[in-house]
Formats: sequence, C-alpha cells, structure tokens
Amino acid sequence: MKSIFFVLILSLLLGVIVSAQDRSRPSTSLKSTKAKIESIYTDLAAEKCKTIDSDDSGAGSYEGECPGVGGYALHVLEGDLRQSINLVQKSSGNVWELDLWTVVSGAFSSVGEKAEWRVKRVRGKMVPIAVIVRFNASEDLEHSENITSRLVVAKIAGESVCVTDIVEPVKNANELARNFADLSASKPCKEGPN
Repeated sequence: MKSIFFVLILSLLLGVIVSAQDRSRPSTSLKSTKAKIESIYTDLAAEKCKTIDSDDSGAGSYEGECPGVGGYALHVLEGDLRQSINLVQKSSGNVWELDLWTVVSGAFSSVGEKAEWRVKRVRGKMVPIAVIVRFNASEDLEHSENITSRLVVAKIAGESVCVTDIVEPVKNANELARNFADLSASKPCKEGPN
C-alpha cells in the first residue's frame, strides 16, 4: 500500500514540474512570429526627386522619379494642373499606374510632400506591403481655394498594385490609413470615385 501511495505522489510531483516548465517556455503562436509592420517616409517634393520629363508649354507636364523603399520608386506625374503617382519596381522595370486623377478625383490636384511606406522586415530586408500618399483636390468650382485633402492607400502585393482605400479628412485619418494599408493585400482595387 505504501508503494502505491509513493508512486501516486511521485506522479503528481512530476506532473506539476512538467506543467511549470511548459509555462516558462516562450509562446510559438502565430502572433509571436508575425513580422512587425513599420512606417518609412520618403520625399515626393519636386526638389527631392529626379526630373525625368518636363514640358512648360500649355498647361505643362512633369514626371519625376522620387525615392522609394525595397527596390521601388515613385514617379510623380503632372498634367493639366493635376497630379498622380506611378509605382515603379526598379529591378524589373514594372510600372503600376495608381491613376489618382481618375480613382480619387478629376479636379485640379496635387500630392503631398511625403509618402508613407508600410513595410515588414523579412530576413533583414525591408519589404513594402503598401504605400500611403496625401492627395489634395480643389473640387469646389466656386471656391477653388477650398482643398479637400485625402489619404490614399495603395497595396503592394506581388503583381497586384493598386489603390484600395481612400480616407476622407477625419480626426484619426493617419491611423485609419495605416490600418487599411496593413490589411490591404486581399482588398479589391478601386476603379473610380467612391
């Protein structure tokens, strides 16, 4: 009887020790291995970009290559007092037109001076998953000085690069845009004003 009692106590003690060891190990859940998403900012101001093409005749036109992240660059386009952006993959030469002057607004427009890239670090390299740009449009025909400033989110998901979200001017617009960007990979592309 004593030996059975001793075996039971020994079994209970071993169970407690094994359970305590399991709790002390770091979690290997998906959440703990998920890559952190960060922001990196690059310039879109004309003086920070390399002019590719410029024409001063008529309403004028301009194309400038601006710095990017992870092997990408942004081309700022201007024509007829409207601006848009193309995303360019430097290694392949692939170009994706974001077509902001159609997708967001056809009004006189300009892009902001910074692009916010949402990136993950993969094996020590920055991999962009989305880019956020400010898009300013003069949509009030009677009061052209009134500017509507929106944040535009474009996903970068392999060969699928396009505008997925347009954030209207609200108090937490930057936070909303980042949240949309971080979830943009599976979202459909926008085709015109919402």
